Amino acid sequence: MNGPSAQARAVGAGVAAAHADSVDRDARFPAEAFAALRERRLLSAYVPAEFGGAGASLFEVAAACHALARHCGSTGMIFAMHQIQVACLVHHGRDDAWHRAFLARLADGQLLLGSATTEAETGGDIRNSVCAVRADGDRFTLAKNASVISYGDQSDAILVTARRTPDSPSSDQVLVVVAKEDCRLEKTSRWDALGMRGTCSDGYRLEAAGELGQVMPLPYADLSARTMLPVTHILWSSVWLGIAADAVGRARAHVRAEARRKPGATPPSALRLAEATARLQQMKAVVLTAIRQYELARETPDLLGSLSFATAMGTLKVTTSELAMEVVDRAMRTCGLAGYRNDTPYSLGRHLRDAQSAALMIGNDRIMAHTANQLLVQRDGSGPFE
Repeated sequence: MNGPSAQARAVGAGVAAAHADSVDRDARFPAEAFAALRERRLLSAYVPAEFGGAGASLFEVAAACHALARHCGSTGMIFAMHQIQVACLVHHGRDDAWHRAFLARLADGQLLLGSATTEAETGGDIRNSVCAVRADGDRFTLAKNASVISYGDQSDAILVTARRTPDSPSSDQVLVVVAKEDCRLEKTSRWDALGMRGTCSDGYRLEAAGELGQVMPLPYADLSARTMLPVTHILWSSVWLGIAADAVGRARAHVRAEARRKPGATPPSALRLAEATARLQQMKAVVLTAIRQYELARETPDLLGSLSFATAMGTLKVTTSELAMEVVDRAMRTCGLAGYRNDTPYSLGRHLRDAQSAALMIGNDRIMAHTANQLLVQRDGSGPFE
């Protein structure tokens, strides 16, 4: 009962829910929720116990993302983004001295991790960088024109993608852990968006310096395929599932209220509620299947880099992002004007706006185009993900 998901449910139902409207209205960081998450040491939930964390499974972390997002989509998304970076460190840095020490520091100080993977010059393509690591002895510098760094002002460290050297091709990337005290951020754009307003996804110019030991040892292409992309799609999908679940919960409460007003008659809106519930269950099944796929693939590392596994994870993201919008739309139709208005217990405006972000975060069209190219070169096989 005291695991990460149960703790997250308590934070979500209490603190996050109490401040969700102001976070959305003012496009501000959910400081109160993250103070509560730090107090419960949930920022190190996925960090192994040997480094001072809870050693939670990916399923438990996904459940925590879901629990938070049911009450505040921005809180759930920031928590998910943080845990994605933690997963990269756990799976690809724990055998390296600098990163081992940083994992312990993260757990001890409950550090919040952000990421800088996009650049203005590459049009949001995270698999290419203009920014490069410039080595000087055992030190480095880098400069990045990041089109988006979510919650950059609040991050205690930022994981930055960059070319391995100034002479490397744009696709030869590494991931660098940059502590806040070692970097300078100059804001270049403000986040005034339709939804996910509390993520504070501003644009920045980032300049950093540090030790070469801060560069993750594995090439970013491999790190991304094995951990960053699959964990991103699983945790983001869990957030969207949480938003959709709360929308269905509000729709169900509205239908029940209508039924009490007219005993003996099934409200016409109950049909829409049934449709929303069916799609919500479909979302849940897809997410749970993906978590199991990832767990199985981690036991057989070659599968993590396979085309079939990448296709499965890309399909997960596209499917859940589209279903999230469908669920919220049907919940809105169930509630009618009560869901459309902002001053009722059934209000779904924030859910509708937050769900719209799902198809745009790593755009579905980009994913499907990449998947189509993969399918053209993929050979038939008989593995568990074929």
